[in-house]
Amino acid sequence: MPEPRDRTTRKIDLLAALTAPAADVWVATASPDGAPHLVPLSLAWIDDRAVIALEERSVTSRNIGASGVARLATGHTRDVAMIDAVLERSAGVDDDDSLGSAYAAQADWDPCGLDGYVFLVLRPTRIQAWRESNELAGRVLMRDGAWVV
Repeated sequence: MPEPRDRTTRKIDLLAALTAPAADVWVATASPDGAPHLVPLSLAWIDDRAVIALEERSVTSRNIGASGVARLATGHTRDVAMIDAVLERSAGVDDDDSLGSAYAAQADWDPCGLDGYVFLVLRPTRIQAWRESNELAGRVLMRDGAWVV
């Protein structure tokens, strides 16, 4: 088992993963009646926000719109980050040029021009990152929307 990273190193590693070209994220939501839903989506990390693009009428978009929250996961089981986030805003993919440009620059595709697609801008409220069990202590990097490191 590798030596545990300190929080500063974990944050550096996390931000490198979140800002990498063609980053992906698993997005977990729940319907108003509690039915779970999980999908993989392309991610852009823009100004400390997770930005995803999807069909406005998709289950994920409807669930986030109804509850205002989502949980995102990156990495694999031996190097994971969990991001609890709230919906800050949504925008049609052709309604915010700067957001669309920033998204397309990082993601592996450009949704602009696709009918019915929106960007959801998610503000993280809690972020945890760890590799092995020896990193469970100190895994919280953000609490109440503020970095603790």
